[in-house]
Amino acid sequence: MPPTDSPTLRQRRLGVELRRLRERAGLTATSAGELLGVNQARVSMIETGRTPVGADRLRSMARAYACSDQALVDALAAMTGRRTRGWWDGYRDHLPVGLIDLAELEHHAVALRVALVIHIPALLQTTDYARALFKEAVPALRQYEIEHRVSHRIKRQEILHRESPPQYTAVIHECALHMGFGGPATMRAQLKHLLDMSESGHVTLRVIPFGRGSFPGTGQSVDYLMGPVPQLDTVQLDTHHGCEFLYAEAQLEKYGLVLDRMEENALEPAESRDLIRNIAKTI
Repeated sequence: MPPTDSPTLRQRRLGVELRRLRERAGLTATSAGELLGVNQARVSMIETGRTPVGADRLRSMARAYACSDQALVDALAAMTGRRTRGWWDGYRDHLPVGLIDLAELEHHAVALRVALVIHIPALLQTTDYARALFKEAVPALRQYEIEHRVSHRIKRQEILHRESPPQYTAVIHECALHMGFGGPATMRAQLKHLLDMSESGHVTLRVIPFGRGSFPGTGQSVDYLMGPVPQLDTVQLDTHHGCEFLYAEAQLEKYGLVLDRMEENALEPAESRDLIRNIAKTI
């Protein structure tokens, strides 16, 4: 397979996991290449995601690296080959690459956990609410840029409406329910949409009310995307410079604990819906 100069995050992640397996086996890229019958440069290109690797080659690498975790090997094998173009590829010329990678990760995730303080979760936003958020971007976005971002965000939400949707757990702070983005009419529609989505069997929505005595972390938005095996989980953080993706073991453990703490501080789903209804009546 010919190399690519712009591997996706999913392709790069496959390479990272293969490098981890090699390093745990105590092998250099050169010695790994000798075992596999390829040169060191080929091993390095695979580990950076620039050279696609087939499922058979991956299984050979796993055997050479003495990996006995069959579930992990099977999950990695499912990520092999040249990438399949998804709907998100249509936005590559219009949006930052981090948003494209996020959509692809969400598409493949088996479950998602998110936590936000100021905003409604992206996959639960209405079109008008999303547009109001993008109008507040700094630096300001042109109207066509706003519309690209809005359509991309709404398209991402389709994973919650497909035949076998992932389990989706969202924790939001009560603050987000009062922010008023887009004005009263937009917020009333947004809160109604939250209530409707919270009735879905695969969506769990919980609210941290004002007055709770403790709050974990720094209030940063967190998306935790679960892969088919825990080693392939990914954390996505929103930053001023764009999407940041984390998948080191310590990072995954840290943000998993942060989300656990936030859920502990949140109301139960039924209580959360009651709070949302009460707030909607005051708008």
